Amino acid sequence: MSRSARLLDLIQALRRHRRPVTAADLAAELGVSIRTVYRDIATLAAQGVPVEGEAGLGYVLRPGFMLPPLMFGDDEIEALVLGLRWVAQRGDGPLGLAAQNATAKITAVLPADLKALAEDSGLVPVSLKPSVTEPRDLTEIRRAIRMERKLRIAYTDGQGRASDRTIWPFALAFMERIRMVAAWCETRQAFRHFRTDRIVEVTVEADRYPRRRHALLADWKAEMDAPEET
Repeated sequence: MSRSARLLDLIQALRRHRRPVTAADLAAELGVSIRTVYRDIATLAAQGVPVEGEAGLGYVLRPGFMLPPLMFGDDEIEALVLGLRWVAQRGDGPLGLAAQNATAKITAVLPADLKALAEDSGLVPVSLKPSVTEPRDLTEIRRAIRMERKLRIAYTDGQGRASDRTIWPFALAFMERIRMVAAWCETRQAFRHFRTDRIVEVTVEADRYPRRRHALLADWKAEMDAPEET
């Protein structure tokens, strides 16, 4: 592996860690020696890459550092294009349009060879079932998730029973045929899932919910992964 490729791999490894990571962990992840990691960290710092930390405590890449588009590899370009094509086809209207805009912005700044790869990629998302016709714009729901705001919804369940709920939405699942909001329900005092095609009305509340979204998501995952009682 060339030194430039190794330095890029180190940057990518640092980007994957939100908290300081030790040189030993980086060395194990990258398959190099700890001494090499120390030397490469010093090289990156000398070149202006905002790596913070020190030996024994760990290193972290300061937020905001951007890699130029030419640093994308072929597999990374194809992964981006495939993902954006899927969202363009399967997301709600505004999200699908955002995916198309993002694709245009990315391809506009790519070098010629990578631009050709992106535009001519043979990776295409295909569904064996008819496309979902989403009856509602999901913009407000997605905004509530980003801002950690409570949602007031009028909901009709599978048996046709109507209810008004105040929920703390923390995830929106895009499945093959349906869209599902994962949330903490104040009425049930438990995690619940709400199909977006059964939400009759939705209002984003001014109040933020009292827990952070990542904490709710972690607890929800733990509950979903817990073995069922026999």
